Amino acid sequence: MGAQIHSATDNEAKVALTRNKLVLEQARAVGLLGTAKNTRLSGRVPSELIDAAKKRAHVASDTELLELALSRLALEDDFGARLVKRKGSIPSDIDLGI
Repeated sequence: MGAQIHSATDNEAKVALTRNKLVLEQARAVGLLGTAKNTRLSGRVPSELIDAAKKRAHVASDTELLELALSRLALEDDFGARLVKRKGSIPSDIDLGI
């Protein structure tokens, strides 16, 4: 049982690290991340929030966390909003084959 939990935790970490890498690569590809770090960001947030976010994202530093979080937000698609806008756009008498 302990080996299964350890394996699941390792797998979760691998998935998170792969996802993080892909997000950062995509952010670089569209010009959001480059070599220059020319802006400083500061603010006050609960340490518990930072610790939980770092743990979930499997990152160690505040900078890594900020780059990842901001990249995810900047790259986020608007699928949900577009889906909601379509509500009622399909005629009720159409045969969906369901």
